[in-house]
Amino acid sequence: MIRVANAPCSWGVLEFEGTARSAPYDRVLDEIRDTGYAGTELGDWGFMPTEPSALKKAVSDRGLHLMAAFVPVALADASSHKAGAATAVRTARLLREAGEADAIVVLSDDNGAVLERERNAGRITPDLGLSDTQGDVFAAGAEGIARAVRDETGLRTAFHPHCGGYVETVAEIDALMRRTDPSALGLCLDTGHIVYAGGDPLDVLDRHADRVWHVHFKDCDQKVAAHARAARMGYLAAVRAHLFCELGAGAVNFAAVLTALRRRGYAGWIVVEQDVFAGLGSPAESAARNRSYLRSLGL
Repeated sequence: MIRVANAPCSWGVLEFEGTARSAPYDRVLDEIRDTGYAGTELGDWGFMPTEPSALKKAVSDRGLHLMAAFVPVALADASSHKAGAATAVRTARLLREAGEADAIVVLSDDNGAVLERERNAGRITPDLGLSDTQGDVFAAGAEGIARAVRDETGLRTAFHPHCGGYVETVAEIDALMRRTDPSALGLCLDTGHIVYAGGDPLDVLDRHADRVWHVHFKDCDQKVAAHARAARMGYLAAVRAHLFCELGAGAVNFAAVLTALRRRGYAGWIVVEQDVFAGLGSPAESAARNRSYLRSLGL
């Protein structure tokens, strides 16, 4: 059975910004519950309580499930791998103690940290990618972190391709999947990032169906995307310009993606994400409309 969650990033809790200007976690959890979702991701470390019993109570008292957490690591830098593994394991322990037994660590690059990639998101060409040697370092870091999480906590890790990071395009996703053990590292299918990167979520799902362990439903506004590319906007500027719109208002064919997931027997979570910067947009109202849209698809 597919279950539907939302995530703190829809309320402006973005890894690029920290949590100082975001809505308080209790309000975010209340609004996730009140708009009809069954679960939440953790958000940035420190946004919600980091003491397991307090976190578990905050989530379960609202009838929600804590089922994933996003962990960014500068994987192209081998010197970051040890600290990245420690952070991922710390996060996984919190998930295991306060959340679901089958919670997922969502591993990603330290997106936005490499200026060239952030400035060219949505229009990445092969010359902006990693060399074969760098790709091997990146993959070894991702797989090593996933193995550390599994060995220490029993939880699985899915890699999140993300605009503004080193794995964005379909070719880059393919290369990472080819370099890593499918039993150790899965894939987080994020529809909005794939579309802005110039890909097709259905194509990525077809290529890597067995490795899709987690799904983010995010839409991409075609007009904003076209303007951002033409104006050579960086990733953060594009997000601030409302690149990621409400579900059904953009380029993603969610009905087709949902049909494909069901056909392949996907039984995990679908997490709605509509990234906004803190203080922008109407998170609760958007969350309610997004949930209504998914109900219209039978979800």
